[in-house]
Amino acid sequence: MKPRITVITIGVDNMERALRFYRDGLGLPTEGIVGTEFGDGAVAFFDLQAGVKLAIWLRRSIAHDSALPEGPPSATEFTLGHNVSSKEEVDAVIEQARGAGAAITKEPQDTFWGGYSGYFRDPDGHVWEAVWNPNLTVED
Repeated sequence: MKPRITVITIGVDNMERALRFYRDGLGLPTEGIVGTEFGDGAVAFFDLQAGVKLAIWLRRSIAHDSALPEGPPSATEFTLGHNVSSKEEVDAVIEQARGAGAAITKEPQDTFWGGYSGYFRDPDGHVWEAVWNPNLTVED
């Protein structure tokens, strides 16, 4: 397997609510919900960097497609990291997320490893970290 990820799909409980959060609240570009004619196929893709996409798909549809039972959501299964170029940008992302209706779980602050970060949860409970790492160059 080559070390390549092209789509990160997160399970949601309400497609319209998740679409509004990511498109309208966070400003991620998307063509909206597609595939509604396929029953469990309704999905929305958001363009990230360098060909990577974030997808939202109903939790029950993921369970059906993967032939796994639908389990309870857990906010601590994984986090999504959004690296930025400065502490000020971390603050701005957290404020944008707050304005979009995110629950801020940890206000931005200096980290033990020399960076700066804050955490928020989207409407479906997924945890995002807005982070500045002084050892990581972020290209726009």
